[in-house]
Amino acid sequence: MPKKKIYDVKPPRLTPKVEKKIKEFVAEGKTKKSRARKQARVSKPQQQIQPQFAQPQERSVRRKRPAWASISIGMLLILIIVCVYLFFKLPKADITIWPKVDTLSFQQTITADKASATVDLAGDVVPAQYFQATKTNSQDFPATGNASNEGRATGNIIIYNKYDPPTPLTLKAGTHFMSDSGKLFITFQRVVIPAAKKSGSKITPGSVQIEVQAVEGGTDYNIAPANFSVPGLKGTAYYYSIYAVSADVMSGGYSGKVKKVTADDIQQAEDTLTSQTTSDAIFSLKNQISSDYILLDNAMLSDVTDASTQTESGTVAENFNYQVSVTASALAFKKSDMEQFARNYVVSQIPEGKTLLDNSLAINYSASKIDISGGKATLNLDFSVGVYGAIDKNSLALSLLGKNLEQVQQTVDSTFGDRVSNTQTDLWPFWVRSVPKKQKAITIDLKFQ
Repeated sequence: MPKKKIYDVKPPRLTPKVEKKIKEFVAEGKTKKSRARKQARVSKPQQQIQPQFAQPQERSVRRKRPAWASISIGMLLILIIVCVYLFFKLPKADITIWPKVDTLSFQQTITADKASATVDLAGDVVPAQYFQATKTNSQDFPATGNASNEGRATGNIIIYNKYDPPTPLTLKAGTHFMSDSGKLFITFQRVVIPAAKKSGSKITPGSVQIEVQAVEGGTDYNIAPANFSVPGLKGTAYYYSIYAVSADVMSGGYSGKVKKVTADDIQQAEDTLTSQTTSDAIFSLKNQISSDYILLDNAMLSDVTDASTQTESGTVAENFNYQVSVTASALAFKKSDMEQFARNYVVSQIPEGKTLLDNSLAINYSASKIDISGGKATLNLDFSVGVYGAIDKNSLALSLLGKNLEQVQQTVDSTFGDRVSNTQTDLWPFWVRSVPKKQKAITIDLKFQ
């Protein structure tokens, strides 16, 4: 049984003529639809049949969208996203303030003491360090004196005593000895010749060794080993029993122009070598002291501990050797200790509400009294430092949130007054007209002229 339609509002009643026309129109539409389906099956047998709800009209062919259009749309979307990010996320404010700086100057007398280990502000004491270095130099210097006298040869001889009966014999100082070549030598000492020893008919001579010198200068007396007699015993029983022999050559005889060491040569050598050795000792001393320490020029001491030569004035020689030893000592103090003392002193004297300007501390030192060996020095300090009115960046940043440029300037002026010489506010990006409302987007920088 067909379902009966229910109407909330009854449709109007149609005349027979209208109902007939509607039926004809529906029938004609079905006929056209049937013919279209038949025609589609004949021309395109493989094409799928349109669903029942498809419209009877032909499907329209859509035109493809160009690739550049899709790319342009994508780039436009990216640009929009970037602009939104810049607008909401990147606004920031850079505020530069130039505080006015005042200079405070101080003078203080302190003691640098090697017995102190730490900076003592109450006692005006800083630690000191004792340094020491020793240098020894030896050098040959030329003799500048001229000698025209002849040098006398010297050497050793052995005197024998074979006198029988065995008897000791004493020769006085100044006794001469003649070589078998006729060269005379003299002794400047008293000589006792032991007696011989006799055993049966065999006699063993007594002997003694002495030094002799040629009676004249010249190279002729530089003789080879020789036999010697004693001319002063000639005509006595001892002449043939007392004799001498040299085992080595005689040497030292010279003649003509030669060089000799003068007193001026020795003094010049001392002055020259002392100056050089002192410089070496001071250089070595300074190398021990690192750049962390301050060494004043008058806080060094040099002492000549040895200055000598084995050569006497008047000695004939081409050159001579001189030796000097110098000890250099110094008292130094650390730069950091001095800066700590000055900084602590300034902090104790700085007015309330003022802040110490970094890297503005300047110190000049001078020593009025130095006891290097005792390890103490009295120092005069002249030091100065820059100070400025304290600025709380966090509090200032909070007070500037959301304010425009004019309001920023007014806030800084009302807060700090004449303690600030200039203020500059830079907003970014270019469209920003006021300070961001986030504190982390605000940067406050202090600059000092």
